[in-house]
Order: sequence, then structure tokens, then C-alpha cells
Amino acid sequence: MCGIAGLWRAGGLAPGDGPAGNLGRLTGWHARRGPDGDGFWTDDAAGIGLGHRRLAVIDLSEAGRQPMASADGRYLLTYNGEIYNYAALRERLVGTGHRFNGQSDTEVLLAGILEWGLEAALQATVGMFGIALWDRQERSLTLARDRLGIKPLYYGWSGDLLLFASQPGAFTLTEGWRGQVDPQALDAYFRFNYIPAPLCIWQGFRKLPQGTALRLTHPGDREAVPQPFWDLGKVVAEARAGRDEGLSDEEGVARIDTALREAVRLRMVADVPLGALLSGGVDSSTVVALMQAQSRRPVKTFTIGFNIPGYNEAEQAKAIASHLGTEHEELYLGPEDALALVPEVPESFDEPFADASQLPTTLVSRLARRSVTVALSGDGGDEVFAGYTRYALVERLAGSLGLLPAGVRRAIGGGILALPPHAWTRAAALLPARHRPRLFGDRLHKLARIMGFSGGDDLYERLIRVWPEPPLLPGLQQDPLAAGPAAADLDDLTERMMLRDTGHYLPDDILAKVDRASMSVGLEARVPLLDHNVVAAAWSLPARFRIRGGSAKWVLRQVLARHVPPALTERPKMGFAVPIEHWLRGPLRDWAEDLLSPQSLAAGGMIDVDLVRARLAEHQSGRRNWQYQLWGVLMFEAWRRRWAPAR
Repeated sequence: MCGIAGLWRAGGLAPGDGPAGNLGRLTGWHARRGPDGDGFWTDDAAGIGLGHRRLAVIDLSEAGRQPMASADGRYLLTYNGEIYNYAALRERLVGTGHRFNGQSDTEVLLAGILEWGLEAALQATVGMFGIALWDRQERSLTLARDRLGIKPLYYGWSGDLLLFASQPGAFTLTEGWRGQVDPQALDAYFRFNYIPAPLCIWQGFRKLPQGTALRLTHPGDREAVPQPFWDLGKVVAEARAGRDEGLSDEEGVARIDTALREAVRLRMVADVPLGALLSGGVDSSTVVALMQAQSRRPVKTFTIGFNIPGYNEAEQAKAIASHLGTEHEELYLGPEDALALVPEVPESFDEPFADASQLPTTLVSRLARRSVTVALSGDGGDEVFAGYTRYALVERLAGSLGLLPAGVRRAIGGGILALPPHAWTRAAALLPARHRPRLFGDRLHKLARIMGFSGGDDLYERLIRVWPEPPLLPGLQQDPLAAGPAAADLDDLTERMMLRDTGHYLPDDILAKVDRASMSVGLEARVPLLDHNVVAAAWSLPARFRIRGGSAKWVLRQVLARHVPPALTERPKMGFAVPIEHWLRGPLRDWAEDLLSPQSLAAGGMIDVDLVRARLAEHQSGRRNWQYQLWGVLMFEAWRRRWAPAR
């Protein structure tokens, strides 16, 4: 795991482009991602420079340093990630005559590229990566990102200089930087609280989509389009086409157990201390159970807890760790611990990002990094095994409300919106306490706003949007790009939602959060549930293996039940929640007032000041709960102050 960066200039490198200049600053910005050293390679005449910051995990010797040249000198590679099956690939390559100087997966990947070509080599890998490959013979640069988008990679142009990096904050350090915020990216950010690929917050820059490679034959080639070397839509179509509806429960569970066990085994290979992040949920508990089943010593596990009812999973995690016999470490945090982290967020999340679980994810990464360099996590289970409660909600709403004509639904929605939320909440007070929904008016108004949906897919799109109409000044609103693989050919609504999330929400929210949080402390996070073989195996199962008897992730729960009694894991889904709603009315109130002051918002020149101020006042009074909308604006304003101050 590392950080990579580079540049390419037509006509040759300028005097300030080398390791002592632009390339050095681009690379050096990634020091937290790679604290164990740096490396550079340049070709002045070709105008290319590659940089690398190293987090040594496999082959800690100098033989693992990057950028690394292929045995024949044709290729230069700088890459961030891990090839988990490098040992098996190495054996294949030795059989064809390749010889190796060290034990690194980087050297194996280069040999595979020499032997099979880049695309075939990537197809042969099991891993996560952001890659930059310079071909000295063809004078071409290829950028590639792993199948599920676990590792990030950004690229774009500043004047006539092509730049690429693991994180976009690096670009701002180049000489003559005049970055401008991309209105389309900002619009998409406020709709989702993250920026979907291929958009980037900086105009003229892009985020490489999952499973694609971009080949450039000239540094000014702005028309080149990333091409998929792995297509999730095709994988899903092939898996569904081969489904055996008569598959027994035992066979289906065994299929997932086998795939997961192998995925976990591969990700336990490291030359440094290794552990796992354990939340106590089904996903992370399954990963830890399979780790412990294949380990000769207790696995190191890490959990953080909050002393706030409804926001603490540490007790469940402790019980599971005790049952499995792991070496467990937990740390209870007060609000002051999380709040102290808030000012640091724009530094590690150097693109606007507003999933509030970024705070506990960073804190648990810090806890783990005290003892280990690599940690496995349970991310991806909800997308791969249909774990989100919103899937069932959309199915129910689309089925019941969909029976009504659209005009009738819109009329009902209009009637609900005619009364303010607090009036509906007061009316709900007439119900018995056990049947009285919390913030009933807010929930009813959200339902009213989605009543005009045209179908299940449109309903889902409306449901997941944070700001239906972004709080941007006139002229900045754009239509956000559709993200994720096409799902039009799937006849199952839940599967269409899963596919959309796997191509959109997963890489651009969940995995971006884990990458930035873990890498901010030099911790390598590995996600076995997103092994592409596990993904294909999960999609090959009939739908009844996902949701059964009202229980989501049924097949994954069966795998876990082989190791952990269901009584320890069968509880309502909590997620990595943070009490932002309450903090914005209490300990974060002054911080929010400063960032969202009329003067501050006006100075940025992009936000509708009156709208945001009205939402803030409603939230702080307790009349409405605008936590998600406000957190998005706050994180953007915090980012803007750090990275794009008013000029």
C-alpha cells in the first residue's frame, strides 16, 4: 500500500519538474500513505516523471522499492495496492523462464506484464491497485484502477502538464496551480454527499472509474477514454445466466464459504503485523471468524465504542471477539475525541466528502495502527449480499404506492407538504408512545417528496439523494453524471439497486472513506468481501440466498453461524453511526456557525446563503433534522477553506 504520483510534459521535462520540484512535491504529499520511503524515476527527453511513497508490507528490502523497471527495461511501474495471489503468479512465471531478484508483488506484476501484456496480467491478478505504467518502447502511459475501485487514482491537466496521483490534494502543490472547482462535481456532491467517478472536484481532472485502464500516447491527449478490463455488468449477466435455481441451501452456503475462506487466506499474507477491524456486525464478524479459523495464533482485533445509547457496537464486538478467542483491543471515546478530529478531516479527505462515519473510521484506524500495519475489514457485504435496509423499503414502497396512479400520488404528496413537519409531529403525539415515530414530520415530508416517482429505480434515486435540489447559486446547477454499470437488463429491482450501489456508492463513498481514513495513518486496509471471485460467486446464487424470512444477507449469516452463535450477531443493523444531529446543536454548534456564517458562505461565492442559514436555524431549534444536508455543506466549506480559498 502506498501513494503514487507523476507528470508528463510534451517536449521534455522543464527545470522545475523533477524530484526537487513538481514531481517531488506531488509525491511528497502522499507521505502519510507511504511513510517508509520514497522513490523517483524520470526521463527528461520523454518528459515523464514517476514518483512513489512506500508503505512496506511485502518484501521489506530494497528489492521492493518503486518505481520499478521490468527485467528488460521496457516498462517502469509505480503502483499503490497489493496483488494477493502474487505467489501463485510467480510460480507460473518461473515456469516460463522468468527470474526474480526479490520477493515483491511489484516485480511479479511487471513480469506478468512482460509475459502476457497489461490487460491479461491485470485479469490474472487478485488484488487492489492504482497503477501507472510507462512503456519506454511505445512512449505511452497507462493508468489503471482495480476491479471494484478499492484504491483511488486521479488524473488531469494543469496547463500543458499531465498530472496523476493517488489523491487530488497533491495537484495543488504544482507550480502555477490555478485550480477551479468543477460545478458539475459540486452539484453531484451535494446530491450524494460524495463525488461520483469519473468526476473530480477540480475542473479538468478526473477520477479513474473502477475496473478501467486509460492509455495515453501523448501528454496532451485529452480525448482518450478509459476502457474496462473488468465489467461488473457483464460479470453479473454471466453469473445470472448460469444460476441453478435448484441449488440446495448446503451447496449455496458452501460456495460462498469456500470463496470467502480463500479471499481471507490471501489477504492474511504480509511481512508486517496484521489484524482486523471488528464492529460486531455480520460482515466484519464473518471476516474475523474466517481469519481466526485459518490462524495458529489469536488474531488482533480492534473496536471503538461511544458511550451514547444507540451509537455503540463495542459490546457486541467484544462478545464476538471473546467467543472467537481473538486478541481484542477496544477504546471508548467521548464526544471530545471525535470532535477533535473534525478540523483534520479536510486534510486527509482532500476532496469534499460528507459521510460522517469518516470520523469513527479514522479513529479505529488510529487505534489499529498502534499495533499493526495491515487490517482486514468487512466493507462491501451490504452491496454484495443485499444488506441495506433501504432495499426492502424501496421494494415495499414501489409495490404499495406503485398501485396508485402517479397523479394521485403527487396530490397526496402535495397535501402532506401543505402542513409543516412540526405540525405532523405534534399530531403524532396523540399516538401511544410505543407507536410514535421519532421526527414523524420530517419522515413524512421526505416520503411526500418522493411520491411522484415513475418506477422503482426512480424511487431509489429520489430516496438516496441528500439534497434533491443542491443549495448552489444560480448558474452552478448541473445534471450529475449517471454512475455505475447499466442495470436495465435486470428484471429484479433489488438486484438493480445492488448493481447501482456497487458501481457508485461503494467505490465513491464506502471505499473512499476507508482508503482516506486508513491511509491517513499509514494503515493498509484489505477488504476480502470484495474479492472479485466472491462477488461473482454471490451473484451466481439465486435471489433466495440474499433475503429470506425478512433476514438480509442470509447466505453470509449461514457462513458466520458456523463459527459464531446467531444470538451474538442477530440484532438491528446499526452501521458506523455518529450523533451528528445532536452535536450540531451542542458541542459542534460554534464550529458550524463559523463555517456557515453569512460572511463565510458569501465569500465562497457558490452557496445559496439564505437557504443554508434557514436550514441551520431549523436544525438548531430542534424543529427539523437537517443533519445530512448540513454536514455536506459543512464538509464542503471546511474543504474550501483548506484547498480553494476565495481569490
